[in-house]
Amino acid sequence: MDLPQLFINGILLGSVYAIIGLGMTIIFGIVGLSNLAHGEFVVLGAYASTLLALRFGVDPILTLIITVPLMFLAGYLLQRVLVSPAMKMGGEPALLVMFALSIILKDAMLLVFSADAKHASVPYGNSTLHLGAVDVPLLNIVLFAIGLVTVLILTLFLKKTYIGRAIRAVSDDKNVASLSGINVKQIYAVAMGIAMACSAIAGLCVGMKWTFYPSSGGEYLLTAFIVAVIGGMDSIPGTLLAGLGFGLAQVIGGANYGLLISYIVMLIVLAVRRGDSTWQ
Repeated sequence: MDLPQLFINGILLGSVYAIIGLGMTIIFGIVGLSNLAHGEFVVLGAYASTLLALRFGVDPILTLIITVPLMFLAGYLLQRVLVSPAMKMGGEPALLVMFALSIILKDAMLLVFSADAKHASVPYGNSTLHLGAVDVPLLNIVLFAIGLVTVLILTLFLKKTYIGRAIRAVSDDKNVASLSGINVKQIYAVAMGIAMACSAIAGLCVGMKWTFYPSSGGEYLLTAFIVAVIGGMDSIPGTLLAGLGFGLAQVIGGANYGLLISYIVMLIVLAVRRGDSTWQ
């Protein structure tokens, strides 16, 4: 495979990884919490899109009309009912709550959906565009477009809306934001809702790209953590770039060395990075 083909395949694959890491970045950057249930949220989004598409006979992309609002609401309620009370007792109880939730969700999905593999097939799943000497799968282009649109909408929301500016203020300094009249608990709940909505989109991409199981959450949690760490843990554009880099590493390194390259980069980033926020 020549270099242009490798580069394009890596970039297109990386957009999916960026979306997987986006929800983790939002929660850590705003709430300051490592969401240990993030992988299960992604898998739940994949099941929701796949089963709704089969039930109504539509393209899985159209199911976002249902899954995104529902998962936003679920995230909002989760933060208000479970996570916020746990955070009053410190960071460790909140982590334990998310860890317990990940186990509950995994077992619940196994009970409801069985251990069989699922996949959201689409008519254009095997179609290929021939661009000169480069062959580009149409599905990868669609997923890349979904990733770019998601990042663009989220970036504009954070910069142009009152709630978005409040989220940035809380991320920068929650005490000052509270003194300015911002309801920090409300912002945390909105942030969790947005993260869950991003998980719905990530689940759609995962379901269209790969087969998945109830136990697949750990794989996507690890992917999200790597992308978020390399991208900055508080930067949406950084997450996008890190996802693209992770995709390139996977394509260039292959099954044997792709993850190894990503782990090495993550360790280097952890060793040299300073805690500068990039939400502003």
